Amino acid sequence: MNSVRAITLDLDDTLWAIGPVIVQAEKRVYERLAANCPAVANTYSMDDLREVRVQVERGFPELKHDLTALRKLTLERVLQECGYDTSHVEPLFEEFMRARNDVALFPDVIPSLQRLSTRFPLVSISNGNADLDRIGLRHFFTASVSAREVGCAKPHPKVFLAACEQAGHPPENVIHIGDHPHQDILGAADVGMKTIWVNREGQTWDHEHQPDAEVRSLSGAMELLLG
Repeated sequence: MNSVRAITLDLDDTLWAIGPVIVQAEKRVYERLAANCPAVANTYSMDDLREVRVQVERGFPELKHDLTALRKLTLERVLQECGYDTSHVEPLFEEFMRARNDVALFPDVIPSLQRLSTRFPLVSISNGNADLDRIGLRHFFTASVSAREVGCAKPHPKVFLAACEQAGHPPENVIHIGDHPHQDILGAADVGMKTIWVNREGQTWDHEHQPDAEVRSLSGAMELLLG
């Protein structure tokens, strides 16, 4: 770890659990639909809307990296099919974003970010549409890299190389911390970055290439990096 000069960090499921957040965000959107566009709620259940989103993703494979665009296209489709103007899309998506960024940080996150950010430049990497300003974590990070901005999603090398560029160091001097074996650990390793797998759930590693370290929390990664 002595060669590490910068850190890149995954967000969803590394700093907070994303599953419950998305469920709540979709519920809030559905409630707004029921109140303002009742024909949509009468036609589609929440599960139906998720299926429409899957269909939209299949129809626009070039947008697979852009979750914002896919959700907006899903809303446009169901609104138009039910006779509503697409002017409802932006308020509905704003409702989604408010709830999507109302996250419950894992307890170790703030103390770890506070200490790590005093020693290393931190760059966030995300395939999703988390907003560090809304969440209140922006001040810990030097920069943020999203799949939407880069034009492709992790584990594509472009995402990690863009993050290294933002960090100001070559891949061999940057370590990536994340929870997903393929999207985070193997993707970062493919461009020559060091890796720390945050395995909060005690999963079994089943890939030939091993992470440089495995920890059960972000505080474990902090202890490794700060000695």
